[in-house]
Amino acid sequence: MIKAFLLKDEQEKTMDVYKCILRNGMPCVVSWTVLICGYAKKGDVFTARLIFDEAPLKDRGIWGAMMSGYVQNNCFKEGLGLFRLMQLKGIQPDEAILVSALSASAHLGSFDVGIWIHRHIEKFKLPLSIKLGTALLDMYAKCGYLDVAEKVFYEMPKRDVICWNTMLSGFALNGNVKGALRLFSEMEHSGIKPDDITFISMFTACSYGGTATEGLRLLNKMCSVYGIEPKSEHYGCIIDILSRAGLLAEAKIIVEKMHSSKSPSEEALAWRALLSACCSHEHIQLAEDAAEKVVELENHSGPYVLLSNMYSAAGRHDLAKRIRKRMQSRGIEKAPGCSSLEINGVVREFIAGEKTHLHREETFLLLEMVNKHSECV
Repeated sequence: MIKAFLLKDEQEKTMDVYKCILRNGMPCVVSWTVLICGYAKKGDVFTARLIFDEAPLKDRGIWGAMMSGYVQNNCFKEGLGLFRLMQLKGIQPDEAILVSALSASAHLGSFDVGIWIHRHIEKFKLPLSIKLGTALLDMYAKCGYLDVAEKVFYEMPKRDVICWNTMLSGFALNGNVKGALRLFSEMEHSGIKPDDITFISMFTACSYGGTATEGLRLLNKMCSVYGIEPKSEHYGCIIDILSRAGLLAEAKIIVEKMHSSKSPSEEALAWRALLSACCSHEHIQLAEDAAEKVVELENHSGPYVLLSNMYSAAGRHDLAKRIRKRMQSRGIEKAPGCSSLEINGVVREFIAGEKTHLHREETFLLLEMVNKHSECV
């Protein structure tokens, strides 16, 4: 019966669920959990939360289903809010809930929650399984505590390829190319076969480290030794590596080779990477060529914004103004920027141009005071 609900139209499905609840009461906890999972899997976390709130009995399975639903749909702030509510009610989280909470903490950079979970694991002597250990080291790496992440990594009794990739990604995101290369060598010697995600992390590390030669060597190994066909993400990384080394012409050759073998979206991703690099190096002609290619493949604000910024930096304000007018004529709007700040364990988000934030007035007042102080200094 419940499976049938999940196949119907969203509005009809919602009405049928509530009619069934009102008619039958649906006392079974499993039924409520399945409904929450079903709606969350469809991306309807609003209805999933309504069902969660209406559930007469809430065991850890129901809490875990709702937590997982939030995290799967990138509602990390809501996920941590639910985790705090769970703490207030004195419910002990299981491994699945801790993994979801760690994932939300990693994405939001909420270090306080991650520390609490680590201490909880140690206090109750919970086994550091592959899933829990990977989530924990991912949180530390994304919060910038690479040394603690590495300590957790080596304390894990078992490690799979996902665990190795997560640690490699941590090194890459923190710009530690030597650590990434060392760990990659350990991975090969341990008998774990690298996959396509492994090489994305390695290319990212090489890009941040400015080691174009090492990146090309790894690309050759990926293709010849491990038989992995490069995807658009790999091409994007290699283009970035070459571009950072100033090898823009070589990067363009690689993008042009992709034309017949990749989809338009994958090709657009590669041209966007080249465009970004050209703008960084102020290579105007090549940037204009790359922007035209991106615009042909997708209708997005990115290339216009990059070109406009490049023209402004080069003092070509007339061309920057013309780009912005072209955006307006085509109805393309730039996505507003967003930043987040953790205060007393609570992550607060700020969106550029927002006029409805609860703490807007206090924030602007504080910024004004900081600016006046800076002027005096």
